[in-house]
Amino acid sequence: MLAAPFHDEGHGYDVFGLRPETLARALAVGRVLHDSYFRVSSHGIEHVPASGPTIVIANHGGILPIDAAMLCVDLLLRTDPPRIPRALADHFVASLPVVGTLFARLGVVMGTRGNARRLLERGELLAIWPEGVTGPAKPFSHRYELQGWRTGFAELALRHHAKVVPAAIVGAEESWPMLAKIRRVRALHIPYLPIPATPLPLPAHFYIRYGTPLELAGDPEDPAAVDQAALVARIAVEDVLAEARRERTSVWR
Repeated sequence: MLAAPFHDEGHGYDVFGLRPETLARALAVGRVLHDSYFRVSSHGIEHVPASGPTIVIANHGGILPIDAAMLCVDLLLRTDPPRIPRALADHFVASLPVVGTLFARLGVVMGTRGNARRLLERGELLAIWPEGVTGPAKPFSHRYELQGWRTGFAELALRHHAKVVPAAIVGAEESWPMLAKIRRVRALHIPYLPIPATPLPLPAHFYIRYGTPLELAGDPEDPAAVDQAALVARIAVEDVLAEARRERTSVWR
């Protein structure tokens, strides 16, 4: 069982479907991938608050959300005391057969404002990728360049006085690049179907770096203030990402 606390709504599940026993089993597999396959190097975990409403935001890339999985595994393994990251997913994820239910058991939550509000009100740790699907959809030539940037996380942080931790994930873009994509896959309700360049992800060395927490300022009811707060956070992620890429380059020399 996981040592991290969770809000049991009865029968071992929380209101969103999280089941710690399922998460613990998945973590056993995820730890092997984290430690031995992708050999994740993680720095700055001390910047993630031990308690209270917290939002970790990071860049996004690669075919499938392996970068998201490795970030969540890293947070589970390295936070002290352990905190369960609640990854916010795009709406189509919940409708995927089998996958939607499995993700819910692992703590993934559909990214609605109401769901995020409830989690932050009870002091949980959210993991958000503001690029959404535009991150993984970018061509390899634009790897590690932030794409579309949603601002909802900034409004949530301002409204709930949540700390925002900028994070960078390096390695996913080289691990599983996209060869092509098929658009308008209506049957699965997904924006596109990726065609990977390799059948399985390559064992690229992943680097995860957490930056100094941000205390965003502004009126959550003012769209201009929300946009400005989101821009401040984007710049912070870009800075941490540049630092992580420099660090990886220096190791390879």
